[in-house]
Amino acid sequence: MAKVMESARVASQVILADGVYSMWIETKKIALEALPGQFISLYTKDNSKLLPRPISICEIDREKGLIRIVYRVLGSGTEEFSCYKEGDYIEILGPLGNGFSIEAGSDGKRAFIIGGGIGIPPMLELSKHLACEKQIILGYRDSIFLKEEFAPYGVTYVATEDGSEGTKGNVLDAVKEHGLSADVIFACGPTPMLKAIKAYAAENGIECYLSMEERMACGIGACLACVCKSSEIDDHSKVHNKRVCKDGPVFQAEEVDF
Repeated sequence: MAKVMESARVASQVILADGVYSMWIETKKIALEALPGQFISLYTKDNSKLLPRPISICEIDREKGLIRIVYRVLGSGTEEFSCYKEGDYIEILGPLGNGFSIEAGSDGKRAFIIGGGIGIPPMLELSKHLACEKQIILGYRDSIFLKEEFAPYGVTYVATEDGSEGTKGNVLDAVKEHGLSADVIFACGPTPMLKAIKAYAAENGIECYLSMEERMACGIGACLACVCKSSEIDDHSKVHNKRVCKDGPVFQAEEVDF
């Protein structure tokens, strides 16, 4: 799959919640190639910041040549992106990484689609592609975003740390509270959540795919800044590591160690 580097036009941007933004970007080539679970790298206009910011793809509109990103402002780079308006241009590279296995969610199966925090956005496009019965579990610390947009694709459950909406606790607390079960799990979110989901899947004999959240630098597998521990020896580094940006960000649960 060819990677595209281009100066792309911002089609729109809105704020979804405190510090959380939604941006649609015009990029016909990336929209044509992108798959659920992949990401793009965005470059700032500050020449002192050479490394891009990797952000997962939330939605893909191939017909209109658009992709959508939903991101949280965490530093100067994303702060700059949050100021962009319709008609501005942004340097992007993509699509990057390996996406989710659509075949694993084939018709006749029951799936958990689990997103935690800023790991929620990439699960929206995935929800559109899976043919199976979908149970969508979203975990938030506080502010709720994107929940309504998942509704057309499956029954949606919410967990919040403070109990302000849905189950009080985490995504697995919601699974237990509602007595849910599945044949396959797709998940993206912070490492503690993914670690717990991997253990849950192993205990219950469930096929499981995890999208890792790691700090990335180059985004193409060259710098080894985003390695995670793996059960197999990596052909590139010759140690028990996987490059999240190149080998992932999606892995089968058995491939990664926490």
